Amino acid sequence: MNKAELVDAVSSETNLSKKDVTSVIDSLLDTISKTLAKGDKVSLVGFGTFQVSKRKARTGLNPRTGEEIKIPARTVPKFVAGKALKDKVK
Repeated sequence: MNKAELVDAVSSETNLSKKDVTSVIDSLLDTISKTLAKGDKVSLVGFGTFQVSKRKARTGLNPRTGEEIKIPARTVPKFVAGKALKDKVK
């Protein structure tokens, strides 16, 4: 499902206009992104938690040449599904 399909589904379920639903989804995603950028986490009880995870620097291999390359440390977004979501997906 892409964003347009999500907007259509939410719009038909809530009887809100597609413009309003698009605005809400954009705002939700923007707020989650800004919160993660600050290093905080977003917990949606029953759905899951968006959080920031730190990856250590490591040595990898270039798949073409086989030579070693240094991969720098990074901060990456991470999603951990909640119990209710896990149970629905079974």
